[in-house]
Amino acid sequence: MAKTLELQFATELGKTARLTVENPKDPIDEEVVKLSMAQIIASEVFTTSSGKFVSSKGARVVDRNVTDYELV
Repeated sequence: MAKTLELQFATELGKTARLTVENPKDPIDEEVVKLSMAQIIASEVFTTSSGKFVSSKGARVVDRNVTDYELV
């Protein structure tokens, strides 16, 4: 099972940009996520084709299960 933490940001042009963190530490601390997202926005490190990050939109954990089948 692959687990990722997806951070969603609003950009200067009103679009949504996402950053993903693989294998986040459980349990997810919402306050730490909010603070981290605020620091990412303030640092202005990331720029997208729709501009800089201007606000947090949300965060979510995505679990993905993959089942391989041998078809030989």
